Amino acid sequence: MKAVIWTKYGPPDVLQLQEVEKPTPKDDEVRIRVHAATVTAGDCEVRSLKMPIGISLPIRFYVGLRKPTRIKILGQELAGEIEAVGRDVTRFKKGDPVFTATFFRFGAYAEYACVPETYPLPKPANMTYEEAATIPTGGMNGLHFLRVATIRSGESILINGAGGSIGTYAIQIAKHLGAEVTAVDSAEKMNMLRSIGADHVIDYTQKDFSRSGKSYDVIIDVVGRSSFSGSIRSLKSNGRYVLGNPRLSGMIRGIWISGRSEKKVIFEPAAYKAEGYKFLIELIEAGKIKAVIDRRYPLEQTGEAHRYVETGRKKGNVIIEVES
Repeated sequence: MKAVIWTKYGPPDVLQLQEVEKPTPKDDEVRIRVHAATVTAGDCEVRSLKMPIGISLPIRFYVGLRKPTRIKILGQELAGEIEAVGRDVTRFKKGDPVFTATFFRFGAYAEYACVPETYPLPKPANMTYEEAATIPTGGMNGLHFLRVATIRSGESILINGAGGSIGTYAIQIAKHLGAEVTAVDSAEKMNMLRSIGADHVIDYTQKDFSRSGKSYDVIIDVVGRSSFSGSIRSLKSNGRYVLGNPRLSGMIRGIWISGRSEKKVIFEPAAYKAEGYKFLIELIEAGKIKAVIDRRYPLEQTGEAHRYVETGRKKGNVIIEVES
């Protein structure tokens, strides 16, 4: 089969299309014929290891110290058809359309991928494979951030980094829950953010939201680039500040703030639970939320897709078309 191989740590050029052996599912696994995968900012960070040493060093120990050896194919989410099942699998059969996260197995940038049968879920009927591939990262994290912030109808929420895969889902879910949404991102994303329901938009290159004098019930920093002190200052007295991409300094300061005031700083990874997926799929099938897709690239241009995602200009999601 064709797959994009992660040859070493570095720039997008380290991703090379190669012929590799088709994987065989274990007894409790399914093999998926991949139709679509995504490129997330997280994929790019792992590929290059451009991240704090407290994160990059454990990844090196897990994947390979000098170059990737344990994991050779990147990609954290995909959608496709069940092509084969292990002998103990009961949830799926050949031909079932599904989507799934691959977690630390990665492996989505290939024509076929094997995952435990507990990972995939049935593809929503009103979504294409490309759209369904965006649910695990964008949909589940967007929902998670809103839930840990206990967002309520009528509250005001600001989402920093609102134009990416997580932010575009978070805006739509927040609007469904009755919140007033302010979306912060670059100028070229303003029209898109309005089109999916943002009540107010701020171009961060022109205006610092933390100096506007406005306050919010909830601030979600998806990208981890907002001023910590400015964000705390912009919270109402019982406000919640969600660190979507936390650094150690922010977590330490967050514990201090949460223990000494009514304001709360929250940081915890998403739990990919069946109930959360059920909630999202119900909203999708009811037409309440949708995937935002910016660009599509064929499998052989996965490196170019990574290069584009690293510019920070993507609106919503970038898709790898594996099987048409």
